[in-house]
Amino acid sequence: MKSTLTSKTHRPYLMAVVLGTALAAMGPESVANADAISPRAITNVSRYCTACWRNARVPQDQWGDCTQEVFTRLLRTVPAKSWERMFANETEERREFIRAIDAVKKRHQRGRWQSAVLPELVADSRGQLAHERNEDRAAVNEAAQRVLSVRQQRILQLLCDGHNVSDIAAELSMTPERVSDEKYKAIQKLRSHFQA
Repeated sequence: MKSTLTSKTHRPYLMAVVLGTALAAMGPESVANADAISPRAITNVSRYCTACWRNARVPQDQWGDCTQEVFTRLLRTVPAKSWERMFANETEERREFIRAIDAVKKRHQRGRWQSAVLPELVADSRGQLAHERNEDRAAVNEAAQRVLSVRQQRILQLLCDGHNVSDIAAELSMTPERVSDEKYKAIQKLRSHFQA
C-alpha cells in the first residue's frame, strides 16, 4: 500500500506531465503564459475534472487524456492570470471551464456510442425465429390431426388465427364455456402427446 507521502509527492509530477503535454500541443507562445498559472489552480482543475469523469462514467484509463484535453482548451480560451477565477461563482472563466469539461465529456460519450455495435452489423435472428415457429406449428398441426377431434382442431385453429373465445363460440354456435372446455381438453391432449 502506498503511503500518503508518496502519493502526495507524485501528484505534482503527474500534473506537470499532463499540463506539459497540453502546453506542448499548444506551441511555444502558450509556454510563456503558463508561468502565470498557479499550482493551486492546476490542482483544482485536475481534481474537478477527475470528479466529473468519475460521475460521467468515463473509464479510468481515459481520465488523464480527458483532463489534458480540458487543459488544452483552457489554455486557448482562459488567460493564464485568470485561472484562479475559474472556481468563483458566475464568472466568465468559470463558464469557460464548464464548457471545456462538457465538450470533452460529450466527445467521449459520442465516441462510446459510435464504437458500440451498429444494428446493421448484428445478425438478424428474426428469420431463424420465424423458421422455428413454423416448425413448431407444423408439429402441433400434425399432432392435432392425430389426437384431437375435428371440433377441437377447429377451435385451436381459430385461436392461432387470433380469435378470442367469444368469437369462436359465435362462429361454431357454441357457448363460450363449451369452447373454453374444449380448448382445455385439446391442450391437455397435445401436452400428453408431446410428453410421451
